[in-house]
Amino acid sequence: MPGKVNAGVVNHSVEPAPRAAQDEAVLSLAIRKQYAAESEFALDLDFAASAGFTILFGASGAGKTTLLDCVAGLARPDSGTIRVGGTTFFDAASKVNLAVAARNVGYVFQSLALFPHLTVEENIAYGLNSRAQEVRNASIQSILKAFRIESLRRRRPGEISGGERQRVALARSLVTDPCVLLLDEPLAALDVATKSRIVDDLRAWNEAHRIPILYVTHSREEVFSLGNRVVVLDGGQIVACGDPHEVMGAPRQETVAQLAGFENIFDVAVDAAHEDRGTMTCRLLPSGPALETPLVRISPESSLRVGIRAGDILLATNRPEGLSARNILPGKLVSLTRRDVMIAAMVDVGVPMEVHLTLAARDALGLVPGRDVWLIVKTYSCQLMSA
Repeated sequence: MPGKVNAGVVNHSVEPAPRAAQDEAVLSLAIRKQYAAESEFALDLDFAASAGFTILFGASGAGKTTLLDCVAGLARPDSGTIRVGGTTFFDAASKVNLAVAARNVGYVFQSLALFPHLTVEENIAYGLNSRAQEVRNASIQSILKAFRIESLRRRRPGEISGGERQRVALARSLVTDPCVLLLDEPLAALDVATKSRIVDDLRAWNEAHRIPILYVTHSREEVFSLGNRVVVLDGGQIVACGDPHEVMGAPRQETVAQLAGFENIFDVAVDAAHEDRGTMTCRLLPSGPALETPLVRISPESSLRVGIRAGDILLATNRPEGLSARNILPGKLVSLTRRDVMIAAMVDVGVPMEVHLTLAARDALGLVPGRDVWLIVKTYSCQLMSA
């Protein structure tokens, strides 16, 4: 049926306009969508995505999947516009709302939802039912080769590995030559090496086709390794966007800092500025020690917070001597918690501070709760942000 989505790919029972008719491969949207009437949550977004990977990053419930559904036509915004090049997908004011099948969007869900009773080739061919047989055969052969699954064409999903199923799902979404690709955490269950190989093949495919790819993830590692650009969502709003290293490495908002892995976030009061060395002294509130941090320009009434990654803090069992680091904080080890191959140590330095250690470091230092320790925090590991 027109407008129906099955098995992670748009069902093109209506022939979409050729992608070559698009003016350029840019997705632009400015939409608002209110959730249930009694809910205060609303998706309220305005951004553009050019060819390449745009990462949608945020906690569960931030609105990432709803955004993808609006682009695909599975959810209808209350107001605004969605356009790809010269084609308008949705325009509330003009009452334009293209059917799902007419949008020519590729969509891969986390569950993949491959048809278990169909072969790999039959799954990939599913979106090409309206194409001429010669075109179908050429398209299938090309995408099988691009994603290195030619040898799997006669197998069913239950007979291949998880990584191979991911390749089939991607191939099925891309065989129709979509104008936009939507990926909702499709690689979340894969190991790093398998994920990396699949992403390399997807990059190679997109070098030839140059379409916008919206990629939803909860993984900070994927943000840095995949994205040309990251859009951080929180509560249906964009709280940051730009180069992944700038947005995630030096966050200016607490929400982004938390998502970017800054485990320690404290209110601070500025005690002194040191213009000559580009730093300032801040005291951790309510009762913590002073820290030297990078110098920032703030108005007198501004409130500041500081974020420090647990992995950027060094721990010693004897007071360090002769170090260039200016922040050496005495404290007491409160607890040690194993998290897979890492140890999270909680240290009281006047405020609780989390430190990440290797298992080997814990054993070598003979760490036990109650022991006196010292924390070394480099000045430029301290990220200042607005409260």
